[in-house]
Formats: sequence, C-alpha cells, structure tokens
Amino acid sequence: MNREQPGQAEQTEWDEIRSAAEVLPPAPCAELDPERMQERRHHLLNELDALGGQRSSRGARWTVRRRAVALAAFTAAGVTASVLVFGPGGADPRPDARPTVRPASVAAVRLLEKAALAEHAKPAPLYAKGSYFYTRTVGHSTALSENEDGGMDRSRTDEDMEQWTSVDGSEPTLQRADGEDTLIPEASRKGSLNAPTYEFLAGLPTDPGALLDQIHEDAVANHGPGSDSTTGPDQQAFVTIGDLLRATAAPPGLTIALYRAAARIPGVITVPHAVDAAGRSGVAVARVHDGERTEWIFEKSTLRLLGERTVLLEDGSWGEAGDAVTSVAVVERGLVRRAGLVCEECDSGA
Repeated sequence: MNREQPGQAEQTEWDEIRSAAEVLPPAPCAELDPERMQERRHHLLNELDALGGQRSSRGARWTVRRRAVALAAFTAAGVTASVLVFGPGGADPRPDARPTVRPASVAAVRLLEKAALAEHAKPAPLYAKGSYFYTRTVGHSTALSENEDGGMDRSRTDEDMEQWTSVDGSEPTLQRADGEDTLIPEASRKGSLNAPTYEFLAGLPTDPGALLDQIHEDAVANHGPGSDSTTGPDQQAFVTIGDLLRATAAPPGLTIALYRAAARIPGVITVPHAVDAAGRSGVAVARVHDGERTEWIFEKSTLRLLGERTVLLEDGSWGEAGDAVTSVAVVERGLVRRAGLVCEECDSGA
C-alpha cells in the first residue's frame, strides 16, 4: 500500500491549487486575502476534528439511481440473470466509521467559495405560485447484466429527460423520457431531501454547518449502520448536495449554503479539466470513493454548474479507468406556467 511521505500530501495540495488557479475565473466580488483564507480553513478543520467522532447512527430516474446499487433479478429462456444499474455513489465497507480521508483541499474550498460568491451576485429569481421549475438534461448511465456463460455484459442506458417540478409542491413532479410522461408518486407538498419542493428547500437552514448536519443526519439514517446501503454518509452527503444543486430550484441563500456545506465534507478535491455529457469543458469539484470519482462540473468563466459525472479510477467490470460510467448535464432550466411547457428563456446550466 502506497503511503504519502512527509510533505508529499502538502505538495500534492499545492500542485492542485496551482492547477485549479489556471482555469478558475476571478471571484465576482472581493476574495479573501490568503491569511484570512487560511484562518477560515483552520477553523473548518477544527470543526471537522471536533465533529468527526460525534455523529450518531443514523434515490425517479437519474437523481435516484445511485450505487446503493439498484438490483433486479429476472428469468428469461431458462436463464437467471441479474441487472445492475450504475449511478453516482459507491461502497464504504464501514459507513459508520470515523473518516480517515483528508479534509477538503484548499483548492476545492476556494472553488466552492467562488461558486457561492457567483451565486450571491445573481439577481433573486421570482417564483409565482402554481408555476413549475423546468429542467432538461442529457446523459447516460451504465448497466451490467449476466450473460448465459456466466460473464458480465456492459451496456449504456440513455438518461435524456425533461422534468417539471411544482414550485409550491401542490402538484406531483412530471418527467418525460423517450416520449413517455411519468408522474412521480412520492412527490408531495411536504417535500424531502430526495423529492424536494421549493417550499421545503426554503425551510432548510442557510448556515452551512447546520445544513450539512441535517443532510448528514439523513445520510446516516438511510446509508449508515443497519441499512442495506453500502454508501457511506460523507459520500451520500456529497451526492445529495449535488442532486439538490442540479435538479431543483432553490432559494439563492440555500444554494450558497450548499456550496459552503460541500466544502466541509472530507475528501473533496478539484479536477482542473472535465467534460460534461453535452461535451462542454469545465473545472470540477470531486470526491473519490471506492475506485470512482464523482465530479460536479462547472463552467470555467462563470462557475455555473453544468452537470455531474462519475469516472472510474480502476479497470473492472464496469469499464476501464477513465471511463465516465454515468454523466448527466443540465442543458436547459427555467420557470414555466404549467407542466409540459418548455420555457422561452432558459438558462443553459444549473
């Protein structure tokens, strides 16, 4: 097992900072000076150290397809086969254990802070009661199926989709894929982290620490000890925040808090060059887990969130190292009067 030598980890981090600096745009407002940034990071690390041992025990198409792997068994022509759908996430052999990964890198904290500042600079959107938040995404996921010889066949599944989410939660979410419409039964006025409405999101705390605590508590409850999930709470928190940032309309203050909450998750890094499912290049915030890297891809000039992908870091049944086994890009999003309508002036990204 390769271990980092003294000073190697710090050198790797500074190399990451320099690489990220080459592609990151200037902050849309005054950025913290280096001394203040270091003070903030030390404060963050102290909080993580204090919380590390105290956390108690405790996903509708692409937003739910994670690698708390969806497994379906079927029998055809006398052959029993298992089909696994690969989505964002991974396996943590000890989901209740104290994390041993490093805290979020300085480069990741800086990128997420710049994304938060860019969000703060945007004008506040006006959401009319009864309106819908429209999102169009393109992308793919990867599936494995057992063949007659006992081997595994790999196939790619199209994940192109349109979605209409009721802003006030008074109506179910409508999804359109392959020309077919589907109403999401679990969507309700109350909302939840897995099926959020605007009003539900408006009730979440905008303090990054309190917000992450709530998200982490839900992750521990559903992906921690006693659950059937193999995804650890920190990875699930990262995935949940990514889902909330991509798929829903959120109050501006909450979006800012989500970025800053992500900066508190251990193991978050940057990837200087990444390409989304629509072929757009960007810079990514990422987290490595169980031989794969989950990436949030941002446009370099504006730090607008473009999409997410999961990249293999090792050769295996799912593919070769470097393959994007899942990739979803937001190509349009905006407000419409009713479900089924396409917005006239959509943003091309999150």
